[in-house]
Amino acid sequence: MKIFNGKLTRSFSTIFSKHRVIWAVLLLGTALVVTLVLSLSQGAVPFSISEFWQAILHEGDSVKQTILWDLRLPRIIAALIVGAALGMSGALLQGMLRNSLADPFILGISAGAGLVVILMIVLQVFPVAIPLAAWMGAILTSAIVILLGRAGSGISVERLILGGVAVSALFGAVQSTLLLLAEDGQIQIALSWLVGTLNGRGWKEISTAGPYIIVALLGGCLLARSVNVLALGDDMAVGLGVSLTRSRLLIGGVATLLAAGAVSIGGLIGFVGLVVPHGVRLIVGTDHRFVLPLSALAGAWLLTFADLLSRLGAVELPVGSVTALLGSPLFIWLLYRRSTGFSKL
Repeated sequence: MKIFNGKLTRSFSTIFSKHRVIWAVLLLGTALVVTLVLSLSQGAVPFSISEFWQAILHEGDSVKQTILWDLRLPRIIAALIVGAALGMSGALLQGMLRNSLADPFILGISAGAGLVVILMIVLQVFPVAIPLAAWMGAILTSAIVILLGRAGSGISVERLILGGVAVSALFGAVQSTLLLLAEDGQIQIALSWLVGTLNGRGWKEISTAGPYIIVALLGGCLLARSVNVLALGDDMAVGLGVSLTRSRLLIGGVATLLAAGAVSIGGLIGFVGLVVPHGVRLIVGTDHRFVLPLSALAGAWLLTFADLLSRLGAVELPVGSVTALLGSPLFIWLLYRRSTGFSKL
């Protein structure tokens, strides 16, 4: 009887979990479609319904066709790619470290990638290699933060996060110094990376960094089982025959590639990697087979929505500022819940 009740309970749990996933996909999909339509039709030059469809079909006013296809569409695709990359990167890091406060921005990974990008802009060297250089900078930063986070034979999550904050502050100081030494034209370009913006992003940026991000997104989904096993604890993972070092290198490498690719397109955009995975887990649970792809989907929607909000006012705001305004309240709430210390999920 107990066995039957246990099987029945697991069956209801599985069905309920699948229903939550379906509802989450429908909700996020609907929100994304609505946001995409609004993003394409609204802005400094608003489109009516008829003008919007004419521009989509390459008919009507040629100026509005140019605005839609050459300005808004690549910018929105950039928002989708960057948001998906940041969302999944945060989910991978939080799952690997078993802590919901971990994300590429807080751990300093984005700062390392951003420093390399700023350096290349100021020195005007190899702009085509920015995505690869950003990835190398992110990898180096990850290695430094991991070394700072080592405590005995393992890694202390608290030391890791504090090390990331320290590295971010150091790299921020170096970036400020580079800006002081740069020319006026370079300063404006570099500042757009530091604050995080999608303004002016076109097909060139998408074609350069997009393939890296898409491959990393697919690779991240394939790592769901490894993240689930690591979430059980080191002892359990070793008992199941999982190599902790290899799994963490793979997960960390993919998360780093995603963060670096996002930085190479949109600059330093914070809070997406922190807020999105936490919200997704509240809806569908902790199974990373669902958390990882849904974090990518939710991240794509959130950044597209933030970019839409940044363009609705009389003065366009950096999208990084909008995500900070949206994400800061949740981050404060997370810190309040963990006021006694950094706890595991």
